[in-house]
Amino acid sequence: MPDTLLKGLVVASYGKRYGVELEDGREFSCVTRGKKTDLACGDRVQIKLTADNEGVIEKMEPRQSLLYRSNSFRSKMLAANVSQVVIVLATQPSFYEELLTRCLVAVEAAGIKALIVLNKCDLGNADEALAKLQDYATLGYAVQPLSACQDIEPLKPWLHGETSVLVGQSGMGKSTIINALLPAAMVRTQEVSAVLDSGKHTTTAAHLYHLDAKSALIDSPGLQEFGLHHLDPEALELAFVEFRPFLGKCRFNNCRHLKEPECAIQGAVATGHILPARLAYYQQLRQEMT
Repeated sequence: MPDTLLKGLVVASYGKRYGVELEDGREFSCVTRGKKTDLACGDRVQIKLTADNEGVIEKMEPRQSLLYRSNSFRSKMLAANVSQVVIVLATQPSFYEELLTRCLVAVEAAGIKALIVLNKCDLGNADEALAKLQDYATLGYAVQPLSACQDIEPLKPWLHGETSVLVGQSGMGKSTIINALLPAAMVRTQEVSAVLDSGKHTTTAAHLYHLDAKSALIDSPGLQEFGLHHLDPEALELAFVEFRPFLGKCRFNNCRHLKEPECAIQGAVATGHILPARLAYYQQLRQEMT
């Protein structure tokens, strides 16, 4: 095999092995040097071919963005170089608002724009679910109702010209969205467990799909939690967009916005500028840091 390094794009992540697509469209199964496993779908890399269909990733080019989650033990890369995070919710099964909040915090901290998609609006309870999301629309987040099984068209304008990643709980219909956009992708879907009111994992590895020459979409495994241990207190408070006008106005410079006197954030809650539930989510995450 020649020693020339070839530029490619990580289009699949299977644990310690990655699918890398070259500029000419060929795809190779690649590993990394040593134990390095901190690559993600969307990463731009340089590889050296080692066999007809295999290669080694030698270099990773600088990232423009990175979305990941973390707990106290490890980090999980979700997608790199994305311009948009599409948080997929559904009317059935019930979505976890705390998980939505955690996703939005991670997105804000990463400097990526967010789109909230409420899928399965044809199954009922759509009005109730949309009412819950009105608070997020008020904060400036785009909310798109969708029935992916019936009509995927409303989603297409949001994806055009973007590199997007789908995130959300299992069972929200991410694979169905991929199938509707790209029928040839043949992504497996499974029925939602009505008894447990939760979805079954259908996507076990992240994969990047080209929608057209200027648009790409990354499907990621379903989430049941979203750890934010990689954030510091300053990044956390900035990730709550409605907090920003009041930051720096507390009595104490190191105010944690928990029980401190003359806290500007708590004052904004009292005057209706910040929702009590949002402050409660912040306080929960802030206490997790300690």
